Amino acid sequence: MTEILKKDFSADDYFFMKEALYEARIARFVEEVPIGCVIVYDGKIIGRGHNFTFKGKSGLLHAEMIAIKEANEYFDDFRLENTTMYVTMEPCSMCAGAIINSRINRLVIGIPDHKRGACGSNTNITGDRSQLHFLDAEFGLLAKECLFELQSFFKMLRARGKEKKLALKEQENK
Repeated sequence: MTEILKKDFSADDYFFMKEALYEARIARFVEEVPIGCVIVYDGKIIGRGHNFTFKGKSGLLHAEMIAIKEANEYFDDFRLENTTMYVTMEPCSMCAGAIINSRINRLVIGIPDHKRGACGSNTNITGDRSQLHFLDAEFGLLAKECLFELQSFFKMLRARGKEKKLALKEQENK
């Protein structure tokens, strides 16, 4: 698959990806996978979201879906034309389909998801030229920071799992 690695992001791009990273940190704080997203129209954030699948008990509550819903409410329409989505990790197929159906014009991604990504690294739903609407994702903005959020979250989960195993062994030995 094809990833478009863009190196000449604007100062606004950096600002809005930092806002997406802020959302990812909120997700991590509430013990959700730290993925964050913002949708921007005319220099203004009109939709924000972070993963909330575990606490919300719904596979639909991905960062992108929450941000799209908020942006839909801003426009009072499903069309999000002339908007840019900034997301810390490449969207899955569900979210990629929602991006296309929402007519988002630009997609800026921190890091690819080579297992589940659907915007160029694994599959390319957003770039499918046979669709009525398509777009090419731009990868690599603040990639180190986006990767750090994910790695530190999963490192914390593994450490917590080891602590639980140790505690269970100690109880068994008593």
